[in-house]
Amino acid sequence: MKQIHNAIPPHCFQRNTLRSLRYILRDFACAAVLALSGTQISKIPFCQLRVMSWFIYTFLQGLVFTGLWELAHECGHQALSPSRRFNNSAGLLIHSLLLVPYHSWRLTHAQHHKSTNNIEEDIAFVPETKELWLAARKKRSSEPIFGYWEMVEDMPIVNLLILIGHQLIAWPIYLMINNFALPRMHAYPWWKRSHFYFGGGGPNFRPTESNDVVLSTIGVGLFGAILYAAMVHFGLCTVFLFYGAPWLWTNHWILAIAFLQHTDVSLPYYKTKSWSFVRGCASTIDRDFGFIGRNLFHGTIEYHVLHHHVCRIPFYHAKEASNAIQAVMKSHYQSDMKTPYLWAFWKTYNECRFVEEKDPGSDIYYFGTK
Repeated sequence: MKQIHNAIPPHCFQRNTLRSLRYILRDFACAAVLALSGTQISKIPFCQLRVMSWFIYTFLQGLVFTGLWELAHECGHQALSPSRRFNNSAGLLIHSLLLVPYHSWRLTHAQHHKSTNNIEEDIAFVPETKELWLAARKKRSSEPIFGYWEMVEDMPIVNLLILIGHQLIAWPIYLMINNFALPRMHAYPWWKRSHFYFGGGGPNFRPTESNDVVLSTIGVGLFGAILYAAMVHFGLCTVFLFYGAPWLWTNHWILAIAFLQHTDVSLPYYKTKSWSFVRGCASTIDRDFGFIGRNLFHGTIEYHVLHHHVCRIPFYHAKEASNAIQAVMKSHYQSDMKTPYLWAFWKTYNECRFVEEKDPGSDIYYFGTK
């Protein structure tokens, strides 16, 4: 780690509050311009054009929302400003507007950074081992519907429908009940695993963090009340078109981004005995999403390996810092800049179902095939 830190130019560690604020205001301005443009869609005379226009609006607004989400994520790492108050205030505002409990997720996300690709400790996109995957299938085999499921489960259309459903609802469900939790966390009832739970005795937060969890819950609750008032005044359909549909797009992008940052046939997973922080940091992968990734998503896709090694480098220095650490990491640096991003998502989703030990007793796992 010392070699990696030393390879990064010193100015890359500098966080500029005004520069970061300009990016935040830029993204809010883009969202406002798109929303104002959306007010004109109802004036389009042809139904087909209106439908197409709403699709374009919600897609573009979803990209902007995702960019804002990523800026709040940067705030959670204290990466946008030397001021902790600025970072947490901006992060709380942005994430609350996207119905994310800022501090609660910041705290659980920190655990992910401390245990990346440790299949016994990590809390984000932890794959099942082959043994657990087969055991789960064997348990389901006694169900009457399982035989029919086996006949259709590998059909592309079935996988696509399941994937769409997952991308729409998995993120808010995770925030509510932490259903991606490790088996050791299943000993707790779902409400104690929730990112909104601020009582004692839960697996996610220490008693000293309760005030932050309460503040995050209040932030989401206040914006939820604003959305309800907007629905009463403007109607459910209008609020869904202007906010709800872009929010669903954002849920999709957040899940897709995180999944592809940590899932690939080339990436190793470890048990605690063989895991180390450096190994975990190197078990992530950079990909390319072109203009959208570098400009709207602020490079979170292209420079994620760097982010796990040094998470306080602001995104606007990430490219230079990433190039610097690649020279040190050499063959340990993982990237796939050739596969089109959405194709990589589909391919990885279908191929990466469980991990199996590469060599018996090594406690190092790679994705296998069914």
